[in-house]
Amino acid sequence: MLAGRFRYGVTLGAMGILPGAWRRTAAGAGLLSPSGEVAPTIFAEISALAARTGAINLGQGFPDEDGPAEVLEAARAAILGGANQYPPGRGVPDLLQAIAEHQRRFYGLELDPEREIVVTAGATEAIAAALLALVDGPEDEVVVFEPFYDSYAAIAALSGARLRTVPLRLPDFQPDPDELASAVTDRCRVILVNDPHNPTGAVLSDEIRAQIVRLAHEHDAIIVTDEVYEHLAFTAPHVPIATLPDAAERTLTISSAGKTFSVTGWKIGWIHGPAELITAVLSVKQFLTYVNGGPFQPAVAAGLRLPDAFFLDAAEGLHRKHELLARGLTAAGFEVLPPAGGYFTVADASAIGGTDADAFSRELPARAGVAAIPLTAFVLPEHRDGYRGLVRFAACKRPEVIAEASERLAGFRRG
Repeated sequence: MLAGRFRYGVTLGAMGILPGAWRRTAAGAGLLSPSGEVAPTIFAEISALAARTGAINLGQGFPDEDGPAEVLEAARAAILGGANQYPPGRGVPDLLQAIAEHQRRFYGLELDPEREIVVTAGATEAIAAALLALVDGPEDEVVVFEPFYDSYAAIAALSGARLRTVPLRLPDFQPDPDELASAVTDRCRVILVNDPHNPTGAVLSDEIRAQIVRLAHEHDAIIVTDEVYEHLAFTAPHVPIATLPDAAERTLTISSAGKTFSVTGWKIGWIHGPAELITAVLSVKQFLTYVNGGPFQPAVAAGLRLPDAFFLDAAEGLHRKHELLARGLTAAGFEVLPPAGGYFTVADASAIGGTDADAFSRELPARAGVAAIPLTAFVLPEHRDGYRGLVRFAACKRPEVIAEASERLAGFRRG
């Protein structure tokens, strides 16, 4: 706890009176109490509960297996080969080239690796750099689909923008076109799109993607897409918004290596788009982390060049894990909302007493030996009633771990 005299002339005895942008950032993330205390994120809280109780942690989205051997070996070779100092500011040239090749190979996008791509410290830094570069204070708005990945609200608040949300409606978590149209006004600076979506596992319809592009043109907004689950779509091949007619000129596309190659700790992401927009992003990004992950960048380049079979197998393997998890959750009394992509399955716990997802998720580790995250953690406080019974489970675990979690949940129901 801070104490003493601060240079603004305030006597500091608590965080609540410390000035600075941290306040609106913490408030944007829903972590700031009226007294000024900062709560831990729900992920930290639930992970701590899982560790304390010995629960299987299906809350936080990280795999429990290493990525492909070719990628790991490339990292080892880079470390032993001396690639341990600062890489170039935009990224290692071979990775920039590999990203351009990947986007051409899978989506037909043509990129200039020297002007239209920047490597970042994961997708989160790319999102932060994009919003901080493009948003200019409280007159600007950032539109997101709700529920949303928690960093979106924090970064929007740090930028000073107003966050406007468009609800994703049950049962398939698609937005209502009229509600989307109402949310995007001339004050909208950025439409931030996560597709495939965390936490719901939804994949946006073609109609909604096309509407996003139309609205961006009508209101002179920039589209920023978070596509970290691009290779983990189950029901149809992923469609980047940048591939739609008239979209590329005002779209920044973000992805990362962590989810595709099961190397979430490496924090290698990237952002691409028109050179003018990328220059704006780089002008901010270079003062956030400057550069990152020197020996991991050539390893990710190797991963992006793996055969098509690797990417197909990754999606099919994860889909099988989701199906295994769904069977276990259904047997335990949950109503499962099947995902179309990504790491997570959402289930309704109302039928087994989970009408308050917050309380249910905090009790689950001790009572059932399994940890999960309430979907209410991904919505604004005033909208939580619409998601009270919904809980998010991670399927990116070994099948035997999912099977054991299912057994524990079934026992919890019997108990």
